[in-house]
Amino acid sequence: MSEHLELDKAAQELLFTEARTANSFSPEPVPDETLRAIWELAKWAPTAVNSNPLRVLYLRTEQAKARLAPHMAEGNRAKTSTAPVVAVLAADTEFHEHLPRLFPVIEGMREHFAGDEVSRTHTADFNSALQAGYFLLAVRAAGLAAGPMAGFDRAGVDGEFFADGRHRSILVVNIGKPGENPWFDRLPRLDYDEVVTLA
Repeated sequence: MSEHLELDKAAQELLFTEARTANSFSPEPVPDETLRAIWELAKWAPTAVNSNPLRVLYLRTEQAKARLAPHMAEGNRAKTSTAPVVAVLAADTEFHEHLPRLFPVIEGMREHFAGDEVSRTHTADFNSALQAGYFLLAVRAAGLAAGPMAGFDRAGVDGEFFADGRHRSILVVNIGKPGENPWFDRLPRLDYDEVVTLA
């Protein structure tokens, strides 16, 4: 089926078919320029009203990762402490403040979201989750492995790193080159006919 895609086979493998969630990481550092390049790629994918609510906190030092470790589920602590970089992905609850610049085609969008907390929360949550998926693909595009984890105490992480309450953590992602025995056995996926209905 790959012949029906514009993306070449090597890129398909890098981003999708051969990409895996790493469970161990080598100590090889990830340069700051690579971390910047990941965001510069991920930022172009679509969000509703160009809201761009995702925020990224890169933890690069042992001290920063030590602050995170107590808030991780026990099974996630060791791999998090050995990853060269850990990204804490968060939703900006006040993303609407940027809308006059990000979405100038419709006036009053900042005021609309400022006055509608339910819509603002839904937009922040859904679109930051979309951007988290784009972020994982950008990590893979940089030739790195990503280890996304939802197993952490969100309130604890938010209290430790986002004390002002503006940002809410949604995902923790270990980033780096794979280490020793990094992969679990490949798990199956649902097939086309199990998922897709044509109308």
